[in-house]
Amino acid sequence: MKLKLKRIRELFGYAFDLLKSEGLFAMARRALGFFRRRLFGKRARYLPKRKVLAAQRADLADRWDNGEALPLVSICVPLYNTPEQYLREFLASVFDQTSTRWELCLADASDASHAYVGEIVAQRAAFAQKIAPAANRVKYVKVENRGISANTNAAADLATGEYLALADHDDILAPHAVYTLQMAILKSGADFLYSDEALFKKSIRRPTVAHFKPDFAPDYLVCCNYICHLSAFKRSLYFEAGGERSECDGSQDHDLFLRLTDRLDETQIYHIPQVLYYWRVHGGSTSGGTAAKPYVARAAKKAIADHLERTGQRGEVRDGLYPSTYKVDYEIEGEPLVSILIPNMDHTDDLEKCLSSVYNKTSWNNFEVIVIENNSKEAATFDYYKKIAGPGGYPRCRVVEYKAEGGFNFSAINNFGRKAAKGDYLLLLNNDVEVINREWLTELLMQASRPGVGLCGAMLYYPDDTIQHAGIITGLGGYAGHSHKYRPRTSGGYMFRAATVQDFSAVTAACLLVRAQVFDALNGLDEGFTVAFNDVDFCLRARRAGWRVVWTPYAQLYHYESKSRGADEKDKAKKARFAGEQKRLTERFGRENLIRDPYYNPGLTLDREDFSESGDLRHLQNCMPG
Repeated sequence: MKLKLKRIRELFGYAFDLLKSEGLFAMARRALGFFRRRLFGKRARYLPKRKVLAAQRADLADRWDNGEALPLVSICVPLYNTPEQYLREFLASVFDQTSTRWELCLADASDASHAYVGEIVAQRAAFAQKIAPAANRVKYVKVENRGISANTNAAADLATGEYLALADHDDILAPHAVYTLQMAILKSGADFLYSDEALFKKSIRRPTVAHFKPDFAPDYLVCCNYICHLSAFKRSLYFEAGGERSECDGSQDHDLFLRLTDRLDETQIYHIPQVLYYWRVHGGSTSGGTAAKPYVARAAKKAIADHLERTGQRGEVRDGLYPSTYKVDYEIEGEPLVSILIPNMDHTDDLEKCLSSVYNKTSWNNFEVIVIENNSKEAATFDYYKKIAGPGGYPRCRVVEYKAEGGFNFSAINNFGRKAAKGDYLLLLNNDVEVINREWLTELLMQASRPGVGLCGAMLYYPDDTIQHAGIITGLGGYAGHSHKYRPRTSGGYMFRAATVQDFSAVTAACLLVRAQVFDALNGLDEGFTVAFNDVDFCLRARRAGWRVVWTPYAQLYHYESKSRGADEKDKAKKARFAGEQKRLTERFGRENLIRDPYYNPGLTLDREDFSESGDLRHLQNCMPG
């Protein structure tokens, strides 16, 4: 009950902030979308309106009249004993595209008892020829069944388009799929593109759920194939990479995406935040889970192991926390020293619980602890310091005293502690945490020590085993919020995002491992953020400098921050300070940049931290040309 009241209080607080920053109209629009979605159903909520589809067709005709040709997209599909209804629905979805600049390349490996597959395709092709005799938009070949990869390659061999798009024979393309792909190609010039998708059982007008994906997230892709459908890429890139590999049948697309993206700079990879593909849920499809195809995991682990070899990384691939997720135990070069910085003011019981867990539950031995004393008042606190740092105390533990005029400044305290640190890596750690698993520091280090990764955050739980922190998403609540906050510990999260190592815009400084060189290059934490957003600011500046921010669910700690702790709105001075830090964050990074976190999605709500669907999906329904 207390948790529900806290969520309601947070929601009303956000509404008040929205009212102040964007006005009554914006708040009313957001509220209207929220209630419309819940009261009037979810039918066709991802599909563009009819006037939008008509405008796309008109735009294509105008471009054709002006001599502007859109890139030809070859839709490559392996057919195998496709149920008649599914095949007819798929073909209809292709022929109903708002763009006519496509060709359909079909490799049919169906057996003799499913001869109707070829007959249905022939009927459709003949009808297409009558309408546009010169188009030859359906290309078909009958092949021996040599597996899905070989059959897909046979379909790709028929293609003449500049870009290939892969589709399954039992799914459905959104009516604006090809047009939207082509517009994205013209806009971005990308070599590899992918869109959001939705699951359905009978009709795409009644989807069950959408997969709203982040922009390209390489660490997330290693752990699970979040890209799936609809993907498109240059035909030349596909053949340069060798097409799909039969030895990875079952996870052939995951393998392909890793091999294609390994060849590209991230600027050549483009995510389209539109639902362009509908994935049918039925007994034999992986949309219903990998239990339908148990060989998927074996193929995926080979694909990931080969990716590591290609990219010069060393590690062991193993199963993840959930089916169809995976984990890499990366090798750590040498035995780097980690300096653990723990600010403290009195509260020695909390600090002792923290230190005891660090020393008794940490398998990585090469660390030092620096307790940063910050204006404690109790004599017992200083007696405790002598105990932990003296003979018989905790080994490699020191206490340094931070003295400064003015109030609490988390950033300044940590910057001061860094001066005493000797480590190659710095771990910023709150005094109110408790280690859960022995490998926590090793897990953080194996991520932060990888090429291109500057810092790594941990999974933090409340004492009641609900999630306190699983990465930070900017824009939540208007500024930033914690991913999957309050979800149960047993939850894998949205699309396994609480259960896989992945990329984030920021992580909390309650437990943050950073390379010392990165910390120094950024001049540490910005002391203008005395309490709030110092970690968000630091991570965003690290990303601006070219470093990746990674989060791992395999470093687990309890965080004894109270769920019921009040916000700063009751204290006028704290409220003013918090408002100033909000303003500082916005001025530095821009409101639009904060709202549009690349590792989130505009189809997901900014009102809560649970990855629920946004109540405002107008960007999907009103995607007009231009």
